[in-house]
Amino acid sequence: MLTILVANIKGGCGKTTLATHLAAASAVAGLSTVLADVDRQHSSLGWLERRPDTAPRVVGVDWAKDITDIPRGYRRLVIDAPAALKTKQIEDLVKMADLVVLPVLPGAFDEQATQRFLGKLDELKSIAKHKKAVAVVGNRVRARTKAADRLDQFLGGIGHQVVARLRDSQIYADAAATGLSLFDMPGKRAAEHRSDWAPLLGCIDGV
Repeated sequence: MLTILVANIKGGCGKTTLATHLAAASAVAGLSTVLADVDRQHSSLGWLERRPDTAPRVVGVDWAKDITDIPRGYRRLVIDAPAALKTKQIEDLVKMADLVVLPVLPGAFDEQATQRFLGKLDELKSIAKHKKAVAVVGNRVRARTKAADRLDQFLGGIGHQVVARLRDSQIYADAAATGLSLFDMPGKRAAEHRSDWAPLLGCIDGV
């Protein structure tokens, strides 16, 4: 089972959006998928409750209090981590993961928090020795803005691979409200935004 950890100590950077989309992308691709929600707010589990029965199935598990075993037979596990992770939590979750996906928003506060989190990750032997990769994703990026330019400068100096930049769009809120993702939605608009995810999905397939 391939395990993807979506994490950053900064709240509001899009962890749940990435986690639910990665889970849905796996399910749409025909992979049996589990989405583990570690956040007490249960945003990912709420998304699953809204997910229609006609959409490819994603199984949800509640890890807010305890990390429980995943039944055998599943091929993909996506972990939606909470903000303000403690060092021990980071160590435990990274140990489980094959890949860490780290979203970051344009903005000084998000960049500062992300830099601190990357510092904690770099202290872990598995990350420092490149046994496990960190895939950084620029999230809610608006092209040709000063914030986007600043984010590019920040991402260029963090020492980890920046695999994708996701455009800012209302389509993500629309999808979340109905328990769907871009990978479930028809139409040209969804297809255009799905193209932003191709490098990240390719990175995951290469793990």
